[in-house]
Amino acid sequence: MAQTCRPQPHRKFIALIVAAAIAITGFSAAPARADNDVAKILGGLALLGILGAAIKHSRDKDDHAVTRTYNPPQNHSHNNHRRQGRNRHDGHVKPLPQSVRRYDLPAHCVRYFPRYSQNRPLAAKRCLDRNYGYTHDLPQVCKVTFWNGQRNRTGYKPGCLKKHGYRMVNR
Repeated sequence: MAQTCRPQPHRKFIALIVAAAIAITGFSAAPARADNDVAKILGGLALLGILGAAIKHSRDKDDHAVTRTYNPPQNHSHNNHRRQGRNRHDGHVKPLPQSVRRYDLPAHCVRYFPRYSQNRPLAAKRCLDRNYGYTHDLPQVCKVTFWNGQRNRTGYKPGCLKKHGYRMVNR
């Protein structure tokens, strides 16, 4: 930790003695002229007073450190957006473009069909017809038709659809 140098009382006393000695030497060197000497004495004392005050004033500034803390304004915002749990569309999410949305399949259409396989799910065609609308564009390679004991059922393999760029989305 840095220590500040403060002038000790004996230094001030020595400075006062030196100033007085300089003032007195001016008296003895010159011949005694009463009116001129008094003016010089008063001018010298005024000069010493001004110098002393300037030195004291410069040292006073060094004694204390200025500490400033930043307090941001209460109603600070960027670009005047209101961000209280809302998005920029006033609570409504902007829908994806059609070219992207057509690759999102409803995840609730994926089911297990015991007559097809015990451990492999399929995306049911009727569910996709009702909730997706683009079943005619799905890849035919992924289409599976099987007999459930009463009639033929059609579905799509989720892994195959994923390989072709489709994804199952919870809406």
